[in-house]
Amino acid sequence: MRRALLPAVLALAATGSGGVIEANAGTDCDLYTVTVRVTGQGEATRGPGVAKALGDVLVKVSGNPALALEPAAIALASEAAGLVDGWSYRDLMEGIPVHDEQGSRDRPYALTVRFDPARIDAALKALDTAPWPEPRPSLTAVVTVTNGATRFVLADDGARGRDMREALAAAADQYGMQVTVPTEAAARDAPTPSPGGAATLFGALDWDDGALGWTAEWRMTTDGTKYRWTTGPVSFDEAFRAAVGGAAQILSGHGAPN
Repeated sequence: MRRALLPAVLALAATGSGGVIEANAGTDCDLYTVTVRVTGQGEATRGPGVAKALGDVLVKVSGNPALALEPAAIALASEAAGLVDGWSYRDLMEGIPVHDEQGSRDRPYALTVRFDPARIDAALKALDTAPWPEPRPSLTAVVTVTNGATRFVLADDGARGRDMREALAAAADQYGMQVTVPTEAAARDAPTPSPGGAATLFGALDWDDGALGWTAEWRMTTDGTKYRWTTGPVSFDEAFRAAVGGAAQILSGHGAPN
């Protein structure tokens, strides 16, 4: 069955049947581009890197984080090369000389993979789902951070939390969303969750000394339905990925986060 899936995807992409491909005409090509970290530039690491990138792009285009865990999507990853439009590398140690051949093989790179939009749309159709159409709703994240006696709201113009803002931006890119945080003045006046706050994510991020990680609670209310999910103890990068991924799952119509 795994071998039969890629030919079906390619046939769908060639015919353009079902309206799935046309629905994304003119869509932002960045939705179909993802970057993963690999070691070296050889095929031994590029193949697994492209396979991981396929799982990421299926999630990014569909808005459904759970898709990466579905057996059919995992099976498709072994055929990922057939869905690629191109790739490029960026040396993560640029400016640091390579000392020997072993150092060249061990050198870390950012592998950026550009997938063919028509083939990805067809792959999603074969997986009984569809791209999350644009324009996607923007999301405002109101996040309270507590670390011992230190407590602040993550703010666009705040002196604290720069690394966290960067991690939130990276999570937004991963899921193809526009996510903003309020200014400090706006954060002080932030409303409580309400049915009208469909595109507002409320979060509480707390440092756990015992576990040496962050625990987080996330809340959204949309169309009168309240959602709550938790994560941790994890790094704050992982916490923000869980936050934005959960919001994407809700807003794209794929149900409640786990």
